[in-house]
Amino acid sequence: MITSITYITYISISVAITIFVSKTLSKNGEIYLIDGFNGNKELAKSVNHMLVVGFYLLNIGFVLLRLKTNSLIIDIESMIVYLSYSIGFVLIVLGAFHFFNMIIIHKFRESGLRKTAQKPLI
Repeated sequence: MITSITYITYISISVAITIFVSKTLSKNGEIYLIDGFNGNKELAKSVNHMLVVGFYLLNIGFVLLRLKTNSLIIDIESMIVYLSYSIGFVLIVLGAFHFFNMIIIHKFRESGLRKTAQKPLI
């Protein structure tokens, strides 16, 4: 019974964190996409939405794959240890995905700025 409670807690916390991070990245990253697409808001919003869907698929899939444990969860102490390790690992992966996305968006934005700077002013 405690194993089931632990798994439900792990899934709930991990999915809630994934949703929070996704909404934060989507809201605050949209301006970079708009800039990268030279002010094309519709295209930026569409790409932003696709990035959010991909983020959910990757992260929630990862959370579910990490559900299994090799140790017995028999008491509150083992539950806390399992949850802290598993959720901590999910947070590290979310952080890595965040930095990877930021690098990609930064390179994309730089490319867009270079293209804009090379256009003749006629």
